Amino acid sequence: MKKNRILASILSAAILTSVFTFTSCGDSSSANGAGGSKSKVTIAIPNDTTNEARALLLLQDKGYITLKDGAGITATILDVKDNPHNIEFKEVEAAQLPNVLKDVDYAVINSNYAIDAKLNPVKDSLAIEGSSSAYGNILAVKEGKQDDALVKALKAALESKDVADFIKEKYDGAVISTVEKTTDGYDESIDYSSLSGKSISVAASPTPHAEILAKAKDILAKKDITLKITEFTDYVQPNNVVESGEIDANYFQHQPYLDDFNEQNKTHIVSVGAIHVEPLGLYGGKQSNLDALK
Repeated sequence: MKKNRILASILSAAILTSVFTFTSCGDSSSANGAGGSKSKVTIAIPNDTTNEARALLLLQDKGYITLKDGAGITATILDVKDNPHNIEFKEVEAAQLPNVLKDVDYAVINSNYAIDAKLNPVKDSLAIEGSSSAYGNILAVKEGKQDDALVKALKAALESKDVADFIKEKYDGAVISTVEKTTDGYDESIDYSSLSGKSISVAASPTPHAEILAKAKDILAKKDITLKITEFTDYVQPNNVVESGEIDANYFQHQPYLDDFNEQNKTHIVSVGAIHVEPLGLYGGKQSNLDALK
């Protein structure tokens, strides 16, 4: 009997140890949503290389995570070193982030998609990125067309004071012009009379790019140049149609995204100038404030 009681005690201790060990393993830290027994906080972020890194850098800047040394504009969730708030990252296609906002605690959303979803980046975001020139949205063309007269005319129109003033008044800080020296909208090196009756086509996302282009369209129209704007809701086709020659230029992306796209797709698209920046914002979904991240 005594021997049986000893065996029973050993068995009970072994079971308790196993349960404790299993529970501890289940709560162990990891880059994708760990941090002990604290409840997980879900944050949806863009799944494309550069915007994912940009979102992670924003969260690091606000003190919610720490990235590994050297992680920069190509960082991924695998580069998260410290995750004290037990954040679980949901990688989502950028255009779909407003749609999943209600299903997560927070989402980091590009301003163009936030504005499309009737979110005001300045008033509705709980945290917002600084206006970094590295993420200025650019006018881009296929390599070799940088000096085309119509391209230069469009660039000059986008760099005008009228466009800069429109951006300031229309978006109230949600979109910021990056043009340091604005012009009257025209390039003195161009013979505009030779361009009369001609047209140039541009691929763009609806907001704010197509809206800004509409202002440039008015400037070009005064020189009898037609600007044809085709709207796209994704980040892939605007580059593909420029690479194929179907459309002359595009206006929707920043330089880090273009660099990565060219590398991944063997395309040959180049920037001819940065026009504006759209600060990335952290928006509340299930959470209406930042208390869950305190």
